[in-house]
Amino acid sequence: MSGSARPRVHPVVLVLLAVVSVQFGGALAATLLPLVGVFGSVLLRLSLATLILWVFVRPRLRGRSRDDWLVVTLFALALTTMNLTFYASLTRLPIGVAVTIEFLGPLALAAAVSRRAQDLVSVAAALVGVILIAEAITTPWAELDQFGIAMAATAGACWAAYIVLSRRTGARFAGLDGIAICMAIGTVMVLPFGLVAAGTTLFEPEVLVRGLGIALLSSAIPYSLELLALRHLTSGTFGVLLSLEPAAAALAGLIVLGQVLTGGQLAGMALVVTASILVLGRPPRRRRAAPTRA
Repeated sequence: MSGSARPRVHPVVLVLLAVVSVQFGGALAATLLPLVGVFGSVLLRLSLATLILWVFVRPRLRGRSRDDWLVVTLFALALTTMNLTFYASLTRLPIGVAVTIEFLGPLALAAAVSRRAQDLVSVAAALVGVILIAEAITTPWAELDQFGIAMAATAGACWAAYIVLSRRTGARFAGLDGIAICMAIGTVMVLPFGLVAAGTTLFEPEVLVRGLGIALLSSAIPYSLELLALRHLTSGTFGVLLSLEPAAAALAGLIVLGQVLTGGQLAGMALVVTASILVLGRPPRRRRAAPTRA
């Protein structure tokens, strides 16, 4: 059976569900970082997500070509590095600033692949909206950490690479085989560093429970949804849709944490939503679906 058939749930809905899942996972991750550090947190996130996916997916390993393994390995490298560098940036920068810097990656990708003036305007509006939501312009530059900025920028570049490689992986691996194999490779990459950094703390019940929640909300659920959606969305559209993540974070802060939104943040949310509507409102470009393996 072809893996390119349109999913029962609209791909846009899949991305929106992934956005919500990631925000709750990010809130939970903030409570785990002080306990096991960056490498320990990423190891728990990837290893437990791998276990969950392999139980349900049981990916096919035999019969893969060298190119298949190359693509999925590069995908794993991008995903793992994205997680490590973003978590590292959170230990040095305010989260709003880190998210804004990181988000420049997918926005730059959306602008680079677009050939329509309307898309470029939408990307520009989304960028302004993200900056307003994160309140990056109100944080004094002198208070920012250069290493943290470099880590957030690296995470953004890896995020852009993740978007491209996720789509290529989805074209070569049926169902969720690609993301399951990718996470297994990522786990192997980070395993020695996580064990050295966190040690036996990784196996404490409270840590494992939090790690399981992060694995589900930040990795297994959103990456799977995004992989399915990217078979039917352009990279540019996907990048602008992801601009809803800062808006979702701001809304979650209001509902869960009681954080009051400023007028600038509300204006930013309006810009981001408007940009997404502009992209979704245009007719989809006719293109041949990428081939997938049965």
